[in-house]
Amino acid sequence: MFLRTVHPVNTTNGFSVEDWPDLPYARQLKSGIPWLTFTPGLEAEFRRTNLDETLGSIRTNLCLAIAIAIAFSAMETMVLGAKLNRIPSLIHILMIVPVLLIVLAASFSRHRHRIYQPLTTVAATIYGLSQVAIQLIASVGGVPFLFPSLVLATMYVYFLAGLIFYNALAANVIVLFIYLAAATATQIPTAELSYDTLAIVAANLVGASVVYMHERTSRLRFLEAGLLREMVARDGLTGIQNRRMFDQHIHRVWQQAVREDKQVAVLLADIDCFKNYNDRYGHQAGDECLRAVATSLSRCARRPLDFVARYGGEEFAVVLYEASREYVAEVLTRIQRSIAELNIPHEASIVASRLTISIGAAFIKPSLNRTADGLIQLADEALYTAKEQGRNRVVVMEAEYSTLKTGRFEKRKGQAAG
Repeated sequence: MFLRTVHPVNTTNGFSVEDWPDLPYARQLKSGIPWLTFTPGLEAEFRRTNLDETLGSIRTNLCLAIAIAIAFSAMETMVLGAKLNRIPSLIHILMIVPVLLIVLAASFSRHRHRIYQPLTTVAATIYGLSQVAIQLIASVGGVPFLFPSLVLATMYVYFLAGLIFYNALAANVIVLFIYLAAATATQIPTAELSYDTLAIVAANLVGASVVYMHERTSRLRFLEAGLLREMVARDGLTGIQNRRMFDQHIHRVWQQAVREDKQVAVLLADIDCFKNYNDRYGHQAGDECLRAVATSLSRCARRPLDFVARYGGEEFAVVLYEASREYVAEVLTRIQRSIAELNIPHEASIVASRLTISIGAAFIKPSLNRTADGLIQLADEALYTAKEQGRNRVVVMEAEYSTLKTGRFEKRKGQAAG
């Protein structure tokens, strides 16, 4: 079920935007969208998603517009006669149809997410101004009844071109003002100009109002869908990514690293003697401890492609893409320092009087003949080694990857837990 308001209300699953205050979708839902715009990152994501979802309809509508332009050109040949029709026909054939074809071609471009909105805004303005020119030529020639084609062009720009609200509004407002200026300059009869002005202003009011409400609903649904995806992707206790998302992310990153010849690091961090902590302080304190550690890890891996997830129980995973040895060492140092700064008492630990963690890190360059499972296994082997050496330490493995045998650590994994 989607949230149906910009205010923090519960969903049928018992969640609300207040449950996930760190998520950009939740923050935007809470603040609302009165001006139909998001923060830059969300705005770019919305425009990309919106274009992808409507692309098929947009292409159909563009083909329809081309067919309509050709039909109007043929019709104007009959109603305007040879004397007046020459320039309108040229406008249709040499301006309107080519512009629509350019926009149609842009919809197939691999750069369409970047160019479609600005290109179509310009094209819509040209399209509207072309209709203004045809209307004025016909009116000056004594044929005033072509005005509906200008209203039709206005509605097309609002509803069928795939433009966001502000871009459609801008194109149509430009066309409106140029029409008023040009009609006044060509001395269109006052009664005709007044009626036409009222009609086109009304068309803009209706079109803008409907498109505003439609886009507002689309933006709300985008935020709600994004929030629900994040809810599914997040660990319910700690709020960071869950194991399922880790599995998806590491395999996606592996393939990307193979293509781009980049190095990847996986860090597995385990809270030392966590069972003893729960027994001593209780499960509620244990939950608070897990949340604190998760927050610390998230703050230590800060680059855009860094990824932090709860791997299971008291174990966490960090994925570092395009990671140099220096950056891996820097993150590991940050993690150790941040855990120490939490200063959480742990009198039941056999390691120290304060909470500590053990970290196993694997650092390799992926290749086509291996899989991400081996990278995870190497990190797990490093974590086991850190525990075997007394916990509260970091072990980094790299060269060991070439001799790693699948399943070598499986029997020992359970022995090292806790």
